Amino acid sequence: MTFINKLNAAWASNDSLLCVGLDPDMDKLPAQFRNQPNGIYEFCKEIIDATADLACSFKPQIAYFAALGAERQLEDICAYVRENYPHIPLVMDAKRGDIGATARQYAREAYDRYGADAVTVNPYMGFDSVEPYMEWADRGVIILCRTSNAGGSDLQFLDVGGKPLYQHVAGLVANKWNANGQCALVVGATFPEELAQVRAIVGDMPLLVPGIGAQGGDIAATVNAGRTAAGTGMMINSSRAILYAAPKAGEDFAAAARRVAEETRDAINQYRK
Repeated sequence: MTFINKLNAAWASNDSLLCVGLDPDMDKLPAQFRNQPNGIYEFCKEIIDATADLACSFKPQIAYFAALGAERQLEDICAYVRENYPHIPLVMDAKRGDIGATARQYAREAYDRYGADAVTVNPYMGFDSVEPYMEWADRGVIILCRTSNAGGSDLQFLDVGGKPLYQHVAGLVANKWNANGQCALVVGATFPEELAQVRAIVGDMPLLVPGIGAQGGDIAATVNAGRTAAGTGMMINSSRAILYAAPKAGEDFAAAARRVAEETRDAINQYRK
């Protein structure tokens, strides 16, 4: 099954546009996991089990694992998702950007080593930095377009032939780069007007949308700007707000994460139709 087919199926089966980000921070992990040799794996496994029926995708951020020397645990986490929730797309958030043989190694890392269904990439070096990923014709290539950080405007709003660079990137991906039909774009929830403009350019292409939760993006504005006519088209990511949700009376960390994930999924669904 291709990335796009799996994503379409997950939107339907879980009635969800919520992407659960996996960003393990040792300073925020519950105490019982901090001194375990496989504590990151065990923590993420609990989060995955608690939220799998509420999510349309899981998104590990590779830097959080690599900084801790936890790539083997990341491999095990990815294997756990593939074995236990094979219908949920696994998005490797790596934001790689290089050319030729080096880009091909990054693609092997994401698709072969980790078994990801899709990977985020940076288009700054042009199509030959993206093309090697397309050798895996069934896998997703999610290209940075209009990012959620304020500094993204330093480059993404530069004028390119009468339109901002992010719109030029959206048009390139939609009209020239998407030969396999497995491309998507990263567009932040913190800029709903730009999100709507990207949606108008790319049609029904999926959008990975960071910026709600801890980053403060407005859910109603995000969904209204980015949904397709079918009420899908987005993976709206929340990481820290779910992973490190404060437990209420009688809850452990996993129950708190599930509660916040369910609240977020339901809040998104209010505006889908």
